[in-house]
Amino acid sequence: MAMPAARVLKLSLTHFRSYAAAHMAVGDGPVVLTGPNGAGKTNVLEALSFLSPGRGLRRAALGDVAQREMPESAAPGASFWAVSALVDGAVGEVRLGTGTEPGVEASQRRCRIDGEPASSANAFLDHLKVVWLTPEMDGLFLGPPADRRRYLDRLVLAVDKSHGARVNALERALRSRNRLMEENGAPRFLDAVEHEVAEIAVAVAAARIETVTRLGAQIAANRDEASPFPFAEIGLDGAVERLLAAHPAIEVEDRYRALLRDNRPRDRAAGRTLEGPHLTDFIVSHGIKRLPAARCSTGEQKSLLIGLTLSHARLVAAMQRSSPVLLLDDVVAYLDAERRVGLFEALARLGAQVWMTGADPDAFRALSLAERFQVTPGEIAPVR
Repeated sequence: MAMPAARVLKLSLTHFRSYAAAHMAVGDGPVVLTGPNGAGKTNVLEALSFLSPGRGLRRAALGDVAQREMPESAAPGASFWAVSALVDGAVGEVRLGTGTEPGVEASQRRCRIDGEPASSANAFLDHLKVVWLTPEMDGLFLGPPADRRRYLDRLVLAVDKSHGARVNALERALRSRNRLMEENGAPRFLDAVEHEVAEIAVAVAAARIETVTRLGAQIAANRDEASPFPFAEIGLDGAVERLLAAHPAIEVEDRYRALLRDNRPRDRAAGRTLEGPHLTDFIVSHGIKRLPAARCSTGEQKSLLIGLTLSHARLVAAMQRSSPVLLLDDVVAYLDAERRVGLFEALARLGAQVWMTGADPDAFRALSLAERFQVTPGEIAPVR
């Protein structure tokens, strides 16, 4: 039986990137945005990505998202932007809105649900999950562990909406510990902050382990060695994660707390905490070749990443009983014809609403049921 799919029905942008104002209404099929490079296709996907927690698919500072050239009628300093969407989500139709306001600090993002203020974008997760893949992620397996850790935390957040708050709390607690060590704070103060660090660290690591375990099972259940997108073998490499594999969580808290205490001289000299989930790496290998992703070819890495994204979308659907909205930015451009068809077939089986961008309309020729839009600077028009 097909899984219900969350869908964006209407999208409105105001002073967002290259758009003074833009409106879209879409139906049931995949959404394809085509147009020349620099026309603003990715801006539309970025707007959709703001219907989830965080700083969007570009990780932009909120002040950089507002349209650079405001209209002459705008008041001085009135730099703001807004994204509004009518969504058919997990609990029915609802209007989600987010953005900044004139005269308000640009780093403060406002969120509304059906016109009522929401405490944060975390509240959007009750209605909609958004998963994305962008060209900037192509270097994920060759980049630093921090990039893979950020990618992993987005995977976790899609199935556990408290995860972002835990990760932020861990970062704050670690900053407090580092500051106390720098200032030669009293041991009793370090004991107190390390107690907090250990508690939050184990919760963060446990959530990551659970998601990676579930995702690994999802990959295994849908393993197809004939697929153009090879299955991945995934795991975690981190001190706390290794402890959790062998000991109960409460014991791991005590062990990690003792490790922090013993490592104070080394950490003080380094100016940072040298062990913990803030340094965990997300390990990915080519399942058929049993080769680390970093040693695979560029094409294999891209195919692995597409396969991971599809598996994650299936996991979200299975756990949340509703498929996420999937954003694929310029993904088909470097796929050969066979892999394009394979991707379109996989997306059809997934049943999620998919938004895709590309410069060449012919690249989407095999996607017969797609709704197509032509993007030109500042405008989005349906292709009739």
